[in-house]
Amino acid sequence: SVMNGVPPLAQRYAMNVAETASTFSELVVSDAAVKRASTKEEKLVLLDDKLSRSVALLMNIQARFLFETRFYEARKKGIVSVERLNELMLEAQKEAFAGALDLYHPHFWASKLHFYSVGTPFYNFPYTFGYLFSAGIYARAKEEGAAFEDKYVELLRDTGRMKVEDLAKRHLGVDLTKPEFWQAAIDSVLSDLPEFLRMTE
Repeated sequence: SVMNGVPPLAQRYAMNVAETASTFSELVVSDAAVKRASTKEEKLVLLDDKLSRSVALLMNIQARFLFETRFYEARKKGIVSVERLNELMLEAQKEAFAGALDLYHPHFWASKLHFYSVGTPFYNFPYTFGYLFSAGIYARAKEEGAAFEDKYVELLRDTGRMKVEDLAKRHLGVDLTKPEFWQAAIDSVLSDLPEFLRMTE
């Protein structure tokens, strides 16, 4: 484990970096599987899965964030009815997906346990942050190749010792308050889209 030798109190990391290693590994394995696909059908299924995860983490989570923000605003004024909760959920989904879906899930608020973790409001947001953070790290790893491994291990070892901004500055040399890192992450996420669209025309 990369955490061997790290003091116990320095092994406790924030939610926004909790799944950095697993998400990074998922991206590595997904890309390798796509490259090694032996048939067009297999490749298409793998690309679809990879892009579906991106949609879930970038759009579905955005819908949850919008819903939760609006719910808290509505709750300040009193009890929020089931009908209003359904409306808020539909509005959030339509906005997050830019009206692209044929079907929406107005009762999604009732089916997702994360909304009921009252000790951790906006529990969903760290997933999107963590996904893009990992995608940005992965984009950097692809640029630097094998030389990146030591930086990556040290970054993981420091997740419990530093704020994420300091972590990125120290190990990646990037400023997370600037758009460049995040744009590289999004570009990396979107890189499979042209091939997927070409294969599905």
